[in-house]
Amino acid sequence: MKYTLTIILGLFFVSANAQEINKKLEDQIKHKQIMLNECSRDGLVSFPEFKASYDANYENYKVDSASLPQLQKLVKGKKIKVVLGTWCGDSKFQVPNFLKVTDSAKVKQDDISFIAVDGAKKAENGLLDNLDIQRVPTFIITDKKGKEIGRIVENPKKSIELDLIEILTVKK
Repeated sequence: MKYTLTIILGLFFVSANAQEINKKLEDQIKHKQIMLNECSRDGLVSFPEFKASYDANYENYKVDSASLPQLQKLVKGKKIKVVLGTWCGDSKFQVPNFLKVTDSAKVKQDDISFIAVDGAKKAENGLLDNLDIQRVPTFIITDKKGKEIGRIVENPKKSIELDLIEILTVKK
């Protein structure tokens, strides 16, 4: 009996501290429904505020196929954290394009994570601690140990493909 109670209490505390995925709420700054905190790709691309622009931009983006072989080699073993606002025009435009590039480069879905922020560019539970997010979207590329290699902030300088290649080939 004592053992069972300990297990039940342990599970309760674990579930109480678990991060809610695909959390939706009314943003007090933007005055619209947004996603907040960690979200899945499926949750993001089906979110009504994001879906229409996602579908159109993903479909219309033309990937630079000449850069794909080099990008495929360079991106192996890397992780990408996408910090975005479902309310943000730049996020609605750049995230679908970025995902079309990563899909074309055969980046594993497990290597890409998403954090949605509110209108103040904040998330809960320390998700953005030490990330220095000033603008969204921000695409943070890390090595397998989690050390940041580089980032694309808001809009690529050249193109998503070329910016990623430049980030991944810079020796630090």
